Amino acid sequence: MEYRFLGNTGLKISALSLGSWVTFGGQIDEDKSYAIMKAAYDQGINFFDNAEVYAHGNSEIVMGKIIKRAGWKRSDLVLSTKIFWGGEGVNDRGLSRKHIIEGTHAALKRLQTEYVDLIFCHRPDPYTPIEETVRAMNYIINSGKAFYWGTSEWSAEQIRQAYEIARREHLIAPVMEQPQYNMLHREKMEKEFLPLFRDFKLGTTIWSPLASGILSGKYNNGIPEGSRLSLKDYQWLLDRYQAMNWKERSTKLADLAKRLGISQSRLAIAWTLKNPNVSTVITGASKVEQLSENLKALEDTKLLNNEIMQEIEDILQNKPEQEPDFRKA
Repeated sequence: MEYRFLGNTGLKISALSLGSWVTFGGQIDEDKSYAIMKAAYDQGINFFDNAEVYAHGNSEIVMGKIIKRAGWKRSDLVLSTKIFWGGEGVNDRGLSRKHIIEGTHAALKRLQTEYVDLIFCHRPDPYTPIEETVRAMNYIINSGKAFYWGTSEWSAEQIRQAYEIARREHLIAPVMEQPQYNMLHREKMEKEFLPLFRDFKLGTTIWSPLASGILSGKYNNGIPEGSRLSLKDYQWLLDRYQAMNWKERSTKLADLAKRLGISQSRLAIAWTLKNPNVSTVITGASKVEQLSENLKALEDTKLLNNEIMQEIEDILQNKPEQEPDFRKA
């Protein structure tokens, strides 16, 4: 396993990590979740990603039970949760000081741990001033409930504002963002966030490197029963991808992966890992075999030389157009 620094911090996290979205507490039972998480740990993964909203809190409960059952040393783990959607009450969602603090306490109780290493603002909150959120996150870290805080699916402008408020008020600034990044979603990582990488060395914990399975190739010939996109709760995700011209690209990527002697999933994950601004890529798995196959992508990055990367660009035809850097004029 390769370990990378999380942005401009001294924290080392595994280049590939395991997320619990959809699977833990939902798609698979506790024993299967244990087997997958143990296999990940045994193969060097130390970062395990969660959120208060995953399976309505059950994902955190399952992960907490697994950690206790496995008896792992807490300092060997990097655990996260994300705060935004905590329940149905009027103050059980969003990024108010009240919900951040109460939501964090509830998440820690479900995870059966005294602290998480990383805590994320799961989405931007248009109704709460960013300064209130920054101050609440500063409190969470100073009270020992988390070590680092960051954002997920925030805009570059919102992240920069949080940084500026933190610096102005001598508070702890966010150090990482969790964006979706894959061959079909490139704008933020390859264009919008470039000034943040330059100015703040922002860390990234990437989600959905396979575009919810689209880039694994399993949907090239239809939607298999029992797969994520066949689930009723994820109809919105299916509709989103149906509107994209993904099938032709995915088929061509499958041909390229076959020529390289690897799976399409490994090709997609390896491509994501090649970006130097990626701290870790969060993978999901419903089977141990699926996890083990995906972890091979770390070695597959060696196959992606300049020629192969250009071939991928020729297939995708979606590279973000860069803004001119007027400082070089």
